[in-house]
Amino acid sequence: MSLYEDKRNPDLFLKQIMESEKEQKRKGRLKIFFGYAAGIGKTYAMLSSAHKAKESGIDVVAGYIEPHTRPETMALTEGLEMLPPRKISYNNIELKEFDLEAALIRKPEILLVDELAHTNAAGSRHEKRYQDIKELLRAGINVYTTVNVQHLESLNDSIAGITGVMVRERIPDSVFDEADQVELVDIEPEELLERMKQGKIYGEKQASRAMYHFFTKENLVSLREIALRRMADRVNLAQEAISNGGAETVEHILICLSPSPSNQKVIRQAARMAGAFHGKFTALYVETPDASGMTKEDIRQLNENTRLAEQLGAKVVTSYGSDIVEEIGAYAKVSRVSKLVLGRTYTKRRMLFIRDSFSEQLSRQAPSLEIFLIPDAYDKKYLKGKKKRKQAKGRKNTGKDLMICIASLAGSTIAAFALNRIFGFSAANIVMVYMLSVLTCAIFASRQIWGAIASVMSILVFNFFFTEPFRTLQVNDPGYLITFGVMFITAVISSTLTRKVKDYARSNARKAYRTEILLETSRKLQDASTLEDIAAKTAEQLGMLLERNIYFYLGKPEKDNAPIVYKVHEDAPEILDDTELAVAQWSYRNNKHAGYTTQTLPGARCLCMAVRSTDKVFAVVGIDMERREIPAFEEGIMGAILNECAFALEKEEWMLSSKESAVRLQKEQLRANLLRSISHDLRTPLTSISGNAETLLGNGEQIKTEQKNAIYKDIYDDSMWLINLVENLLSVTRIENGSMELNLQGEIMEDVIMEALRHVNRRGKEQEIEVDCDEFLMVRVDVRLMMQVIINLVDNAIKYTPPLSIISIKAKRFGDRAVISVSDNGPGIPDDQKEELFRMFYTVNHSVADGRRGMGLGLTLCQAIVGAHGSKIKVYDNVPQGTIFRFELKVEDVKL
Repeated sequence: MSLYEDKRNPDLFLKQIMESEKEQKRKGRLKIFFGYAAGIGKTYAMLSSAHKAKESGIDVVAGYIEPHTRPETMALTEGLEMLPPRKISYNNIELKEFDLEAALIRKPEILLVDELAHTNAAGSRHEKRYQDIKELLRAGINVYTTVNVQHLESLNDSIAGITGVMVRERIPDSVFDEADQVELVDIEPEELLERMKQGKIYGEKQASRAMYHFFTKENLVSLREIALRRMADRVNLAQEAISNGGAETVEHILICLSPSPSNQKVIRQAARMAGAFHGKFTALYVETPDASGMTKEDIRQLNENTRLAEQLGAKVVTSYGSDIVEEIGAYAKVSRVSKLVLGRTYTKRRMLFIRDSFSEQLSRQAPSLEIFLIPDAYDKKYLKGKKKRKQAKGRKNTGKDLMICIASLAGSTIAAFALNRIFGFSAANIVMVYMLSVLTCAIFASRQIWGAIASVMSILVFNFFFTEPFRTLQVNDPGYLITFGVMFITAVISSTLTRKVKDYARSNARKAYRTEILLETSRKLQDASTLEDIAAKTAEQLGMLLERNIYFYLGKPEKDNAPIVYKVHEDAPEILDDTELAVAQWSYRNNKHAGYTTQTLPGARCLCMAVRSTDKVFAVVGIDMERREIPAFEEGIMGAILNECAFALEKEEWMLSSKESAVRLQKEQLRANLLRSISHDLRTPLTSISGNAETLLGNGEQIKTEQKNAIYKDIYDDSMWLINLVENLLSVTRIENGSMELNLQGEIMEDVIMEALRHVNRRGKEQEIEVDCDEFLMVRVDVRLMMQVIINLVDNAIKYTPPLSIISIKAKRFGDRAVISVSDNGPGIPDDQKEELFRMFYTVNHSVADGRRGMGLGLTLCQAIVGAHGSKIKVYDNVPQGTIFRFELKVEDVKL
């Protein structure tokens, strides 16, 4: 059914609405009591609302209330059920935390959890309390909580600039914006300061210190204004969403990700702009050829900045190129970016000129782009630190680089002497030998500066040995000065270009390897034929990409559900234990990432990621992080591989479901055919039985004995036919369902055939039956079932052949197989109908059994029984006339 048809179908549309409402009912609702500073009465307002709800008959529980020295607030906790806090020992200090597990078990209608922005103690399931609350909401629990404006992530820098205090405990703006209800708790700053002086908020010493630093009137007025503006933005956003009906906005805000710590300030500012303009928000990371030289700290900071952008609603995009300005400009044009937010970068002075700033270069690249520059106090400090780290790395390899330069210079000098003394090469040709030395240093040394050093050293050595006066550094010929200058410039340019080519080659090889893995993953997943195959190939590709151990739980992670493990090295340590299993289970249950580098169970060794579609988790992938961050570009490819895997698993499950549906449909069709056939097959003998019985009852005394016996025989034959029909149906059903177990034993085939012939229903026919069996031919069969095969095949031959026909039964040995055949010289079977004979209720010249009774079912049973013995009945023409039914059985050797 098409999407258009879905929308036009009122019943389906109503069903979708009802399912959506059920989903909303299943999810808990979040109410936030919002203020601009501590002490304005957020917790008091939350407790007051809780008492009103309790008076209305709602089940209310206080999950965690921050301990206060305010008597009025603490008095409101009386009369409310309180969950005992979870006690954690940390650095010999006992900490009290909210007990998430106890709350999930208690599961009240409304749960009170104070301090939304709180950071949990080490060892907790989640790093942040707002993550605890998200899990409560997913469990269907309504939550009341409190938060101040300074704890909103996007406002952190602005408020720090006003108050001079950088708040460490923050929540993503999405938690605030997506809350079902936000209640503003507000009092005048003067009243708040008066309460502070009276000691109603903090103790005397703490209050005086707070009033001097944070709780100044100017700060409080500014914070109150920001809080009111933020509430107004939230209301406007909700109203515009309703009025626009989800229409897409034209504004597109772009920021660039970098490892700089100050990049977070740019991200927050851009997030505020995106919220104010109600526009799209994108974070672009450009991976350059020198990205491979990033330190662990740079990778960690880049990943932290990336996660912050994602928390604030940005779509993270990764691009690759050597020119960052060109890549940003190209992406901005293609993606129709309207505004670009940058940090004001520090431009270092070159020897005689100042290079254009980053923003000026971008303005030329994309003239229509609006560029916003954010003051960046940390940029110069970061660049100096980066330069120091680069120099430290260079000093670490100084000895190695120096030996490379000396060796290449010595080799070039020896070669130059040989060319000059033996072959008579001129000084102009020898210069090229030293150029080779410079290029060698540029290629193999760790820093570009060694190319310039090699250039100077080459000029000095060349001047010392090959220009007059020899073995001095004097230059008599002024023309050599020009030669030396050109030689130096050429050497420096050559070494620079060689270095760049080397970096490009390394980066392109890395990029090609990653791309090849992605393409190979797509090909392998397309070729995968089972769910297990998909899981194994995905684990292998992820292991090759990340060079880390991978485990893949297909379905729900359990102890008895062993994961598919891919080890980079055979001797890699075991990484699976109860802790890692718990992380995987949480990830599967909550459809979220968990473990190392996340804020959920961050103490784990592995990072667990749910392989999911929109609303279903198919599997969980665990990556042994080895306490190393995953680079941003590889993280993007990893996400693409997991998406491919989720699509492949969804497709395979859909195919399996389709096959099951087809089987169910086939069973329904068979059931319909069965009912139609049985209704006819039962009606005919039952009509005959009832008619004969009625004749005997009404005219029994007038009927002669011979006629009575004939009627008795007809009643007996019809009843036996019904019994055989039922037995055949039951046997076919048991065999196809796998509920019938074979009792395989060694039996002489001639005995089986002769016993079967004793039960053959001749039905007054006059056919001649011949038996030709090898002597003492023993086969491994279920005697009862094999007799049924012989009986049905012979009955079938009797039924479809005229009187005086010959029916032949043969059993011959060929190697380790016994060939059994039942043949007749009747009218035969058309070739186009031979394959259909064993379909249930199929009859010759009839598609289903709607004509002559009893046709088709016996052969279906025969094929099922022979198939259970590992063989198959085949049909051949009997020359010159008739039909042969033939199958093979395994010979049972006689052991003496």
